[in-house]
Amino acid sequence: MPSKVILVVLDGLAHSVAQHAMGHLQAYCSAGRGALYRLECELPALSRPLYECILTGVAPIDSGIVHNDVVRLSNQRSLFHYARDAGLVTAAAAYHWVSELYNRAPFVAARDRHTDDPQLPIQHGHFYYADHYPDSHLFADAEHLRLRHTPDVLLVHPMNIDDAGHKHGLDSSQYRNSARRADILLADYLQTWLDAGYQVLVTADHGMNNDRSHNGLLPEEREVPLFVLGNAFSLDPAAQPRQTELCGTVCELLGIAHDKPLCRELLA
Repeated sequence: MPSKVILVVLDGLAHSVAQHAMGHLQAYCSAGRGALYRLECELPALSRPLYECILTGVAPIDSGIVHNDVVRLSNQRSLFHYARDAGLVTAAAAYHWVSELYNRAPFVAARDRHTDDPQLPIQHGHFYYADHYPDSHLFADAEHLRLRHTPDVLLVHPMNIDDAGHKHGLDSSQYRNSARRADILLADYLQTWLDAGYQVLVTADHGMNNDRSHNGLLPEEREVPLFVLGNAFSLDPAAQPRQTELCGTVCELLGIAHDKPLCRELLA
């Protein structure tokens, strides 16, 4: 049966930190109401290429979005394209690079920061363009979109974990505490989303290293979490989802036609 979906991308969250810092999400897992998986992000471990990977199922080497300074519309079919074309409602509270990939490029704040256009792939959006934009504001932006537009698919994409990692590195109290704060913010919304019938996925684009960067092959750069919560998930501990399968898996949850790879073992 088709479901509505909220996809949360906690930018820059390494799996190792998600394991011990996300107490509220882990409570769902401990109660048998959620599951945590380890994903290995595609290469390069950079943000814009991996937004494209998560949202289209296409690895950077094939999408052509190979670093953060490739400023153009995606030439791939994204989750938002499939949903819009199926007559569903799409929304995102996200960093402005997401708007540049799927709506309009380059991003013009006065035009694109707040978007309401049924013709665009992301029909309703609040897009920010400062890495220190507070996660608390971003989650409020997302909830505003949910309450106002009842989207079938909503992307929620805060940046403060990544920002703390770039300023202080992986092994820092600032980075770990940014993850803890994101978990506490999620606690204000998660059960409400589930009660409203949403299936929720919480993941990251890439991790972080002690050089205060990410781009390479270190496990702390490539290994990211995937929490799944909702009755449409199998919670099978043997499932081995890939980052390139997230787009297709969300399309399956939405009940819409697509031609993307997916992880069937994640689904009930």
